Amino acid sequence: MPLPTVIARQLVNWHVLARMSEAREARNSSVKIAKWNVNSVRQRTEHLLRYLRDAKPDVLCLQELKCMDAAFPLMEVEAEGYNAAVHGQKGFNGVAILAKAPIEVVRGLPGDPDDEQARYIDAIVPNGNGIIRVASIYLPNGNPPQTEKFGYKLAFMDRLIAHAKDLLALEEPLVLAGDYNVIPTPRDAADPAAWEGDALFLPETRARFRSLLNLGLTDALRATSDEPGLYTFWDYQAGAWQRNKGIRIDHLLLSPRAADRLAEVTIAKERRGEDKPSDHVPVEITLA
Repeated sequence: MPLPTVIARQLVNWHVLARMSEAREARNSSVKIAKWNVNSVRQRTEHLLRYLRDAKPDVLCLQELKCMDAAFPLMEVEAEGYNAAVHGQKGFNGVAILAKAPIEVVRGLPGDPDDEQARYIDAIVPNGNGIIRVASIYLPNGNPPQTEKFGYKLAFMDRLIAHAKDLLALEEPLVLAGDYNVIPTPRDAADPAAWEGDALFLPETRARFRSLLNLGLTDALRATSDEPGLYTFWDYQAGAWQRNKGIRIDHLLLSPRAADRLAEVTIAKERRGEDKPSDHVPVEITLA
């Protein structure tokens, strides 16, 4: 075979191998990130483990653990192949990040050293040749609005806005995943009139959520769909699940570098139909 032909074929082979390597790297660097208010991880450990086996997220942000760190089902989660970082609180609140890769963690939202509520944790997650910063957030409910609980909610949101601004300045892929206890717009509720006067839907709450988005964050779900009827929470009362009287209060907000990689968003609605479920369902995104 003439030498130029051999060299040409080698070049073609190298080119094909390079393309295959690039494709493998692209697949390997894709990441599935989910968030779920589990509403008591001790009561729903089996729900959690079943979800990990079925959905196989690379990262899962949990809210409303309702347990101290020591009571978290760490061994069971590790047996499923996950590292767990927990920021718990006895009987209330509590957030965690589960990841297949080792993670570096920061616990607590800056801005108020006297705040002892366990509502924020973030982690740096390795991804391909880079990283993704992921936060698990459990915003205060804020009800009744005429009490200090609503003031705490708004102050927490102000702190989150300030912290998100600092995180965005790092210019990293960033995912702020949480139960925000915010109904952003009327289309995010089956019956908006029923939520008038509720802290989740008051103008002050929604204005702060818009301020958060206006920093340059993208609401992952609304970046992919304008459809109504996309809910993440159904109350246990008054047959809300059976009547599909839901609201959307669980959100994944993405920095520009994360939003550029957004490939898919899924609401795992079927989880609400399980036996003794959480009143929230997981929301999942895939970053390509």
